[in-house]
Amino acid sequence: MVGRTGVGGVISRRGKRGVDDDGRTLARQREVPLAGYSDRLSLRGGERIAFKVSTTSPGRTIRARLTRSISADPNPAGPGVVEIACERYFPPVEFEGRRQVLRAGSHGLSDESIGVGREPVVVLEVLVWPTLRSGTTQCLLAMGELALELDADGRFAARLGRVAVRLPEIAVLRRWARLRAVLDRGAGELSLVIADAAGAEQGAVRERVESASISGAAQVSVAARLQGGVPVEHFNGKLEAPAVFAGASEDALAVRVRWDFSRATSTTRIEDTGPDARHGRLVNLPSRAMTGASWDGHETCWRHAPAQYGAIHFHEDDLVDAGWATDLEFEVPLDMPSGIYVMRIDDGEHEDAMPFWVCAPKGAPTASLCVLVSTFTYAVYGNHARPDWAPDWQERVADWDAWPWNPAEYPGYGLSTYNDHADGSGICHASHRRPLFNLRPGYLTFAEPGHEGSGLRHFQADSHLIAWLHAKDIPYDVITDRELHEEGVDCLAPYRAVTTGTHPEYHTAETLDALAAYRDGGGNLAYLGGNGFYWRVALHPEEPSAIEIRRAEAGIRAWAAEPGEYWQAFDGAYGGLWRRNGRPPQALVGVGFSAQGQMNGSYYRRRSTDPAFDWAFEGIDGEVIGDFGLCGGGAAGFELDRADIRLGTPADAVVLASSEGHGEDFVLVPEEMLTHLTTLPGQPAGELLRADMLWHATGAGGAVFSVGSITFCGALPCGGFENDVSRLLENVFGRMLGRGASAA
Repeated sequence: MVGRTGVGGVISRRGKRGVDDDGRTLARQREVPLAGYSDRLSLRGGERIAFKVSTTSPGRTIRARLTRSISADPNPAGPGVVEIACERYFPPVEFEGRRQVLRAGSHGLSDESIGVGREPVVVLEVLVWPTLRSGTTQCLLAMGELALELDADGRFAARLGRVAVRLPEIAVLRRWARLRAVLDRGAGELSLVIADAAGAEQGAVRERVESASISGAAQVSVAARLQGGVPVEHFNGKLEAPAVFAGASEDALAVRVRWDFSRATSTTRIEDTGPDARHGRLVNLPSRAMTGASWDGHETCWRHAPAQYGAIHFHEDDLVDAGWATDLEFEVPLDMPSGIYVMRIDDGEHEDAMPFWVCAPKGAPTASLCVLVSTFTYAVYGNHARPDWAPDWQERVADWDAWPWNPAEYPGYGLSTYNDHADGSGICHASHRRPLFNLRPGYLTFAEPGHEGSGLRHFQADSHLIAWLHAKDIPYDVITDRELHEEGVDCLAPYRAVTTGTHPEYHTAETLDALAAYRDGGGNLAYLGGNGFYWRVALHPEEPSAIEIRRAEAGIRAWAAEPGEYWQAFDGAYGGLWRRNGRPPQALVGVGFSAQGQMNGSYYRRRSTDPAFDWAFEGIDGEVIGDFGLCGGGAAGFELDRADIRLGTPADAVVLASSEGHGEDFVLVPEEMLTHLTTLPGQPAGELLRADMLWHATGAGGAVFSVGSITFCGALPCGGFENDVSRLLENVFGRMLGRGASAA
């Protein structure tokens, strides 16, 4: 099925100014020639998935075809990008391409138009905490032609149409001010008053206006101005308590709208406390549960002192849902096997590839093994523009025919929570409802010249495990963390074993509860990665794709949350590390994040000599395991997890092997350091720079197997999938699944 609506240009926070087809001024951003995304990342047979597509060459014919993904690594030293045509389930189709607008920027809007009648005096008022002088006008609060703004020179201003009155001083960033624009229609005067957060007046300016009328009713907007129904002039910073008043004089004003941002914090609603209940809505999910002008530090949880958390932080580059119209829909046939699929589109010259995951029917598994896919982690890293990216990386991309588009070159599609907003604040919301360049087969996370190995992470790195399962003819189903969050342990219960991929880093309380229940109920759980179960996230109750991360105290962080802003807005829980929430990874899988280095790897050395565990090393000669690999050149590398009884590793867990020989680039994670000389465990830092491979037989008859390394799966394809790492995993899965001699 093909839909048709709308044509336009892409806009974002960077680029050349231009005019779109309707005459509106937009900030032009570089576009990729063909891009798309899906409304969901996972589904089951009988359910539908919608794909949204935009092309820079509207009118061209676009062809869509379906493949099943086996390997997403373009490295010629490995299996390559391997996909199987799926014409049986989806015969190729064609549709006409169109250009779709990408509108970034968060803002608020009243649900309906608000009028001020013939009242002689109209007042706009708001508390403001600006964070960026952008060189362009930023609107704070607007009603029709009347607006409060931060002008291109960084001064606060009140505007009526083309007439503006400005304060002489440059606004101080990251400092609260109370602004009040007063339009006296009888006197023909527009004035602007600035006060401190407590209300003490600091200055005022006024100017005559020839036309002091506001025609009709209008929507009230916050953090942007409506131009022809399109939001423009987005604001960067916090706003609190926006209000509109009208009356016969300044001494006789009545409330037309007074929004209290401390209410309905976990929603997209903004509530009016005025007599007319003129509520509104938020667009593109600005950050809520932010400290306001009255925050005094005595309370750090917004639920306990909501009056001190009446601010919302808006950004010109917030983007949680591109909002494109659907071009193609696909209903998954009931008999389509569970696995990873890719909807590939091309126009004869350019292409895009949108992966999605098909789960087995609910309660009816088709295999004994379940691969748990970390789509939350994929989305949180979505469009990560690496700070070390350089144009010469494209040489490797071209040589390997890897995925050509990199978010560092195309920031207008929205960046990741490992990047900053234009105003320098950390991005705390993620979503897959926009084109994600790094969620594509063949994408290279690390592609610098001279880099050893494939340079893969996340989806592409996880495909090493998928390719290995196919090579070893081990049947599997997939379940994503979305199903795990929504359905709990029931979606895992039918499986004899569940395995993660390389980096299951981001989890909700619900996903951890489900995994713990599966393990404690006798399930076999394999953790084949590193830096897993690390950060706590929340899902928005209204926006199905939106994920929130607060980078609170400790942890290796791309940015740090502001003081008082550690509690998540989506669910009211304390954010940050699961370890800081009393659930360290060791308590779930026996090992937890200990050290990080560059993308390079070392090897494991066998530690357990107990004959009871010889089955794990059957067919392996020597004590050194995995001194090779497509990711970093070794099976133990990049991010390493170790056992620690203090943090929950079971006392009877057995460390089968530990890594060694890591380079000087490896450092201990911050949460393990007390000073620059002392560590929390009391051991020398060098002894803690390791990955532990662990086996723990649970009391319920199942077991946990953890490798403690993010590069472990990268060793599986080496030697045509015949190597000691591959053999060890065969032994472990054989034990867990009851397959072959190794299960005895």
